Amino acid sequence: MRSDLVILSFFLDSKRIELAELYSIIDIETTGGTARSHKIIEIAIITFDGTRVLDTYATLINPGRYVPPFITSLTGISNEMLKDAPAFEEVAGTILQKTEGKIFVAHNVNFDYSFLKQEFNILGQGFDRKKLCTVRLAKKIMPGFRSYGLGTLTNALGISIENRHRALGDARATAEVLRILIENDIQDFIGFSLKKNSREATLPSNLPKQVFDDLPEKTGVYYFHNERGKVLYVGKARNIKQRILGHFTSGSGSSKRLFHERIHHISYELTGSELVALLLESKEIKRLWPEYNRVQKHASKNYGLFQYVDRSGYRRLSVSGIPAGVWPIINFKELQEARSFVYELVKKFKLCPKLCGLQKSAHACFDYKLGQCDGACAGSISTEVYNDRFETAMNSVSEDKMTFAIIGKGRAPEEKSLVLVENGIYLGHGYTDHDFPADRFNELKRRISFYPDDRDIQKILHLYMKKSTRDEIIYF
Repeated sequence: MRSDLVILSFFLDSKRIELAELYSIIDIETTGGTARSHKIIEIAIITFDGTRVLDTYATLINPGRYVPPFITSLTGISNEMLKDAPAFEEVAGTILQKTEGKIFVAHNVNFDYSFLKQEFNILGQGFDRKKLCTVRLAKKIMPGFRSYGLGTLTNALGISIENRHRALGDARATAEVLRILIENDIQDFIGFSLKKNSREATLPSNLPKQVFDDLPEKTGVYYFHNERGKVLYVGKARNIKQRILGHFTSGSGSSKRLFHERIHHISYELTGSELVALLLESKEIKRLWPEYNRVQKHASKNYGLFQYVDRSGYRRLSVSGIPAGVWPIINFKELQEARSFVYELVKKFKLCPKLCGLQKSAHACFDYKLGQCDGACAGSISTEVYNDRFETAMNSVSEDKMTFAIIGKGRAPEEKSLVLVENGIYLGHGYTDHDFPADRFNELKRRISFYPDDRDIQKILHLYMKKSTRDEIIYF
């Protein structure tokens, strides 16, 4: 009778294991933090049925490269220990077999998964497993902990870790965390996370899923924030939600993974117009200087040509950087380009080099001493004669500089976006209703926010004007 009970118990246990999800709980140690630049030096795989450990596997792996001292200090794994260890290709078959048909589980799963994915890519072998992240699971099932790092979380749950920062010790601790999470998963969040459309294993571990779910599928600019609210990255998109999902699903580089780990919140600003999104993105990158934006950070400030009247009544020119809210007669990419342009005006219209900012002198300009200047700088000709000549020069400058408004899609059906350019200079952008004064440029100015012009803005406008667009362009 007793033997029959033993057989029945074994039979029921076997059936329970067959019906239960099987998990491959994995932890790896590496030579560094990026999968494309670093290698695995140790792996542990624990086969777990939700309550019991069914199998344990662990091995050192020879990375074929030098292990940095700080990694040895952290893990205790030295170059000497790895000298006779198998290479990854020698254990790849075992790893595939032990994870086949099981759910890949790790604490911050995308780190471990990205390294294995990269190693199998190098071997020309696919590696695709369902994933669960015990960081995201713990935040949802057991909220309220100060931190969800493995050391802090296990300490809070009363789990001891033997051999911290070694693959098997951390994998065993992760298995115990998963067991507790399964026991407390009243709302079946684990089951939900395994559904393809849940995206729980796709999103960064520190980003609340609700934040992602609430993102709009509209055009605008989005911001990734760290835990303190600082902006890490600024981007623009026609479809904000779709573009942000692309950040989290494209590529497997660990530099991207490290970036994702730092994302705690996402904010956005709708623009309606793709052009306004481009212009706003450029401005915000220069204003916020986000760590992960590589282009458009430098203001690449253009130089502008300005005119003014001096105390003697002479109209004069100066070249300088373009401050916000000030619009020059014409702008240039480089200072030397601006000076060369002014020099041509001086020659063509017989203007004074000193009064045009090309020479500095307490008295008459050098050209006057050589007989090449009519002497406005020396008072030899009247302000009226000189200023008439100056006006002719300015008229020639403005002939090719267009003034126009770009009317595009707004943030709502009753709204239009508005981008203004005056004499070739970008003024800014804003919004208006359908009943806007299309024939009064100065009235349109009251409906925009003014922003500085620069080389990046000019490039955006130039490329946008070249391509086919449905936006309405009104010339003045």
